[in-house]
Amino acid sequence: MHFAYTPNPLMNHFAFPEPILAQLYNTGLVAVIVLDDPQDALPLARALIAGGIGALELTLRTPVAIEAVKRIRQHIPEMLVGVGTILTLDQVQQVKAADAAFGVAPGMNPRIVAEANRIGLPFAPGICTPSDIEIALEAGCRLMKFFPAEPSGGLAYLRSLAAPYAHLDIKYLPLGGIELRHAAMYLKDPLVHALGGSWLAPRPLIQAGDWSAITNQAREAMAVVRSLRGGAQ
Repeated sequence: MHFAYTPNPLMNHFAFPEPILAQLYNTGLVAVIVLDDPQDALPLARALIAGGIGALELTLRTPVAIEAVKRIRQHIPEMLVGVGTILTLDQVQQVKAADAAFGVAPGMNPRIVAEANRIGLPFAPGICTPSDIEIALEAGCRLMKFFPAEPSGGLAYLRSLAAPYAHLDIKYLPLGGIELRHAAMYLKDPLVHALGGSWLAPRPLIQAGDWSAITNQAREAMAVVRSLRGGAQ
C-alpha cells in the first residue's frame, strides 16, 4: 500500500511553501551531512541524486557548510538544500543569505524561530518533550524535528509524545540514531513527514570521496521509500 502526499493547510502556517513540503514528503529521506571540504559539496550532492535522494541537510558543525550550500544551490538547483544545527541569530541570517530552502535546529529556541519567521526562512525546530511542542506551537510551527529520535525512545515514544496534539495534525522529521533498518517503520507512520539520516552519507565516506558507495546506500534506502510512497523520485 502506498501513502500519497496530501497537502495540509495548517503546515503552511509557518512559512513552509507547499512545493517544499511536497518534495520533502516525496523524497522521504533527508541526508544529514557533516562536510569538511567545500570541494566535496557538488560530487556529494550528485551522488545522492543519482541514488534518488533529493533533499539534504548541511549541518553547521563545520565552517564550510554555508559555502557548500551556495555551491549546491548554484550548480544543482534540483537538490533541496536545508541547513541544520542553527544555534545563533547570525546563523539564521547566513542561512537565508545562502538561499537555503529551510533550516532546522536540535532544540526549540524561541528567539531563533522568531528570527527565521521574521526573515522568511522555513524552519523546523527540534522537539523532544511536550513542553518543546507547546513552545513550538505557540511560535507557529507545524513541522518539527524529533531529536534525538532513537535515544529518546524511537517511534513508540514519538507516538505517545504526539498523542495529545493529534488534532492539530503536526508532522515530524525524526533524526538521531536512525539507520536503514528503522526506515520503513518510521515512514509508515502518518506522524512522519520525512526521515533524517546521517547513515546515508557518513563522514568517513565523504572524506574518502567514495561517491559510488554513497549512491548505493541512497538507492537502497530509496527502495524502502518507493515501496511505501510510490510517488518518490
